[in-house]
Amino acid sequence: MFRFASQAVKPAVSRLPTAISLPRTTTPILTRLYSTHKELKFGVEGRAALLKGVDILAKAVAVTLGPKGRHVLIEQSYGSPKITKDGVTVAKSIVLQDRFENLGARLVQDVANKTNEVAGDGTTTATVLARAIFTEGVKNVAAGCNPMDLRRGVQLAVDAVVKFLKENSRVITTTHEVAQVN
Repeated sequence: MFRFASQAVKPAVSRLPTAISLPRTTTPILTRLYSTHKELKFGVEGRAALLKGVDILAKAVAVTLGPKGRHVLIEQSYGSPKITKDGVTVAKSIVLQDRFENLGARLVQDVANKTNEVAGDGTTTATVLARAIFTEGVKNVAAGCNPMDLRRGVQLAVDAVVKFLKENSRVITTTHEVAQVN
């Protein structure tokens, strides 16, 4: 119990009846009262919203790419703003107001997070590649391509690139060899 302005006020939660103690006739009303509606988007409208979110996040992260990449200023809820050139930090800081655009941004955030966990670097490159793959995928689906066939094709391409890199890579062991890397 809380005291407010010399009155005894019980928390609102304690005044609500539990679903178990309610008669069956009021249960559907209680269910409708507490359920939330889901907004759904399909087809072109849904893909466009996701693509917009992917583009917004990727544009913010892409400026940090490479040795001449620029810094990004991130507003924080506490203290002074943060200045960073780290792609995953920029990606994590982005939350979009539109729910569907934010879903697209979160897809690419997951790419950056996974890259950071596995490799520790290359998050900006992974983000830029994810945007390119997603953009081309949306174009192909809009042109009538089967999304599952498209996914299989992307996976085959990834497997071919990984195989090529493994076959053409060589182990560097000395500092002299490290100095020769361009």
